[in-house]
Amino acid sequence: MTDSKNTFYITTPIYYVNGKPHIGHAYTTIVADTLARYHRQKGDETFFLMGTDENSQKNVEAAKKTGKEVGVYVDEMASVWRETWLNLGISFDRFIRTTSAEHKKAVCEFYQRVYDKGDIYPGEYEGLYCVGCEKFITESELDENGECPDHKKKPEAIKERNYFFKLTKYRDRLLEHIERHPEFIQPEKRRNEVVSYIKDFMEDFSISRQAMEWGIRLPTDEKHAIYVWFDALLNYLSGIGFVQDEIKFDKFWPADIQLIGKDIIKFHCAYWPAMLMSAGLPLPKTVFAHGFFTVDGDKMSKSLGNAVDPVELAKEYPFDAVRYFLLREIPFGEDGDFSLKRLQERYNADLANDLGNLVQRALNMIDKYCDGSVDRDIKIDMPFSVETVRLHIESLKFDQSIIETWKGVSWANKYIEDAKPWELHKSGEHEKIKEVLSRVYVVLADIAETLTPFMPETANKIKKLLSTEKLSPPSEPLFPRK
Repeated sequence: MTDSKNTFYITTPIYYVNGKPHIGHAYTTIVADTLARYHRQKGDETFFLMGTDENSQKNVEAAKKTGKEVGVYVDEMASVWRETWLNLGISFDRFIRTTSAEHKKAVCEFYQRVYDKGDIYPGEYEGLYCVGCEKFITESELDENGECPDHKKKPEAIKERNYFFKLTKYRDRLLEHIERHPEFIQPEKRRNEVVSYIKDFMEDFSISRQAMEWGIRLPTDEKHAIYVWFDALLNYLSGIGFVQDEIKFDKFWPADIQLIGKDIIKFHCAYWPAMLMSAGLPLPKTVFAHGFFTVDGDKMSKSLGNAVDPVELAKEYPFDAVRYFLLREIPFGEDGDFSLKRLQERYNADLANDLGNLVQRALNMIDKYCDGSVDRDIKIDMPFSVETVRLHIESLKFDQSIIETWKGVSWANKYIEDAKPWELHKSGEHEKIKEVLSRVYVVLADIAETLTPFMPETANKIKKLLSTEKLSPPSEPLFPRK
């Protein structure tokens, strides 16, 4: 995912502000934060971009329901989203808003480049448009009731004169790029879906709307607003200084990895690279489309009222525990199920019993039997591979990375049980006790390092405990049982 330039640029999709963040948004964000923290830990100059998609018809409809002006509504909701991530400890470097002046400037400049290339033309669109999806859909995509299967509403029939982007002009170049760079679209099953779409279904797409009063105006025709997907994708450029900070832009573009949900692969893996080709810009190295959640086996939706609020969840469990659960429980890229019952089980078994108890016991015995002093430089054969942990992170196999780290946790717990320092104390074998607990100490130190990207608050607590001159146990358990 990286090269010799030693920089790392990662993005999440920008989120609509027509509702509050839920656990699905948190999942993508946690993965991005984990990767950003990992690359900072490696010493890479890292830029982590996220933000809000505000020029959407969804947001207009949501504002109407509240009785507020759209501008007031999106300002309030963007603040809610930004504060949510800050409160949950997400380490983004920039929070981009698509209503910002710099984003608008970047969009207009990008549009002009594509227009000057001859890739934009006027035409008439007639078809079905789903506001919930913010996209045109075909009748074959509707359910048996003639409704959008995702939003359970009949799409609007639209006929209007718009401007179109020559997407089909780039069909062969897209297919060639994907074939030459299979890492561009991950995982493989998503890449296959995109290739099928490009080959058999891809058409030029409308990039403007006459009827929209909200949004960025078309530089070449003020009567039109730019279609949200042509506008929103450009945040990945405007967020790192496109046309406004050339030094930063040249340093970080192209993105190393762009994280998205599998529902928006068409936009990110066909529209987006073709747009970049048209504008003469390099393509991102990897776009990774992850799966979706169910909640206790049911699809997460507003109508079912089962959307999990990460802020409320963090009041019941440390957010590090939520991070651990999502990254350990669901292999990244696959669909998964979120369950409070499973979260509690993993919290008690893995975090309270295994890790938390290990830290408490080890430091308590070091304090009790060794007067808080061990050989911090003792050389041992590590029971888990830090390099394997890193390789799994680089491959986005977060569950496997944690499993490898937990080999160290399991080893240390078993080693203490087998060595029985309390028995050694009774028989006066003080040097042996110090050797045993020194071994446990250095394993704990490596565990804290490898956990830093996944569970930053917990890792820092352990590091702080291990860095004191005279070692002593924490005053409170790291993970009180639930």
